[in-house]
Amino acid sequence: MFTAQAYAMPQNVDEAYQILTAKNTNCILGGCAWLRLGQRRIHTAVDLSACGLDFIREDEAHIEIGAMTSYRKVETDPIILGNFSGVLSRAVAPIIGTQFRNTVTVGGSVFSRFGFSDFLTPLLALETSVVLHAGGTLPLETFMNMPYKKDILEKIVINKNGAEVSYQMLRNAEADFPIVNLAAAKTADTVKVTVGARSGKAVIAAETSAYLTEHMDTLDDSAVHQHAAKLLEKEVQFTSNMRASAVYRAQMAKVLLGRALKEVSGC
Repeated sequence: MFTAQAYAMPQNVDEAYQILTAKNTNCILGGCAWLRLGQRRIHTAVDLSACGLDFIREDEAHIEIGAMTSYRKVETDPIILGNFSGVLSRAVAPIIGTQFRNTVTVGGSVFSRFGFSDFLTPLLALETSVVLHAGGTLPLETFMNMPYKKDILEKIVINKNGAEVSYQMLRNAEADFPIVNLAAAKTADTVKVTVGARSGKAVIAAETSAYLTEHMDTLDDSAVHQHAAKLLEKEVQFTSNMRASAVYRAQMAKVLLGRALKEVSGC
């Protein structure tokens, strides 16, 4: 468990940012789901509950999800269910249990860029931006590759590009972290493949995506699947940990790719 010397509940993000950056050991609480897993001494714990960051809303072009929105809300919200084949809802629905999903926040998962995240992999396959209080608006891909810096994630913004998206994952048990996961997003003119739980954080498989984009009309072809799988294994770096070996992850990722391509091609 973590310990905190002081607790603050600011009424807006400006105030929260001032408190956060006042001392190196000040920390955003979020839903505390991941903080509870480690041991950390916090000077001032900053609660964002009163900052108005718990929302899911849409307009004609975008979907916005506030940083304090829970996974449970993502799972059940009609806006999320009605877009991108409901992939974001399906990605978070199997995570541990309802009580846990009521605790985990979108901001905590996205800002931390956890390698085991079920949420980041399909999110990266979409046209997603993050909105940081100090850092401004950045593409999620750019943010994923940035060093960690004190800031507050206010919301994520997803472009409604009409993509059909498949999310595939493999885990040892229902309540376990994924061994490997993969997403494929197909729009009118592109295919994007992302891989997570490698055991590193989610990445875009650029060469595989480019090849599949060139062969969009034959995504149901087994030869296309086989070549794409070879490209995926070559370009994505898999590593070993207590859950699985790098070799096993690579082999399973190829299987998941085939399933995802069949789903987005309507087979």
